[in-house]
Amino acid sequence: MRIEIEPGVRLYFDVEGTQFVPDGPVLREKPTLLLLHGGPGFDHSAFRPYFGRVSDIAQVIYYDHRGHGRSDRRPPEEWTLDTFADDVVRLCDALGIVRPIVLGQSFGGFVAQRYIERHPGHPSKVILSSTSPHKKQERKEAMFAKLGGPAAGESCRRFWSDPNPATWDDYGVHCRHLYNTTPQDPDGGARTIHNFDVLYASASGEQRTMNLLPGLANARCPVLVMVGEEDPVCPVADAQDIAAALPPHLMQYRAFPNVGHGAWRDDADAAFAELRRFILQPA
Repeated sequence: MRIEIEPGVRLYFDVEGTQFVPDGPVLREKPTLLLLHGGPGFDHSAFRPYFGRVSDIAQVIYYDHRGHGRSDRRPPEEWTLDTFADDVVRLCDALGIVRPIVLGQSFGGFVAQRYIERHPGHPSKVILSSTSPHKKQERKEAMFAKLGGPAAGESCRRFWSDPNPATWDDYGVHCRHLYNTTPQDPDGGARTIHNFDVLYASASGEQRTMNLLPGLANARCPVLVMVGEEDPVCPVADAQDIAAALPPHLMQYRAFPNVGHGAWRDDADAAFAELRRFILQPA
């Protein structure tokens, strides 16, 4: 399904789970979990089928960022964190969603951090999963070298220093298989609709200078930071920087051992137990 969020801009979205469930003499409203996918240049399909595991306690909303996946292609000047963060509010307004729980994975976590800065009163809760507040390329290189040897560290350096089709292909050979500690769905990539122009533009532009830490002080709701201890692309130290920048009384932190990029991919039972706890916790 597509919905217009502002004149001429349509985002693709899909829904898993109902908004209301029978509960004795009333229909009880479940919270809405809005999922912000990674990339950039990828789509929401990496969340599926995993997040069906929480559709009994939340209405799950999948969507593709503007310019991504099944959403409308848009000009490069709109491929900014400010625009993507504001789209969270625009989409919620269009769908009538009030006080969502917003989960940002990887690049989606960049968007969610900017959303906290720009719209602190909008969410009821935020989950920052396997994400970073800044580039810190040396941390990535060190982790890839640790997990995959010097060739992986060097491939990481080449891509993040000069994102283009050739360095991305090389990164695919030496680095992408190191993102996770468990075998991943071999058909997952084929299901993804890519727009690599967004990836190259973001990785060579805004991501190089972004610093999302100051804006995290604006948080006005509980924020759960989730990180895999073996994540090479968004390392533990990045998650620790995020945790330290959030208001202490709102921050919750969970690191997962033997887990890479996306705890729900490598240790689904532990990750979804933590997500269910957080979703059900009073805001």
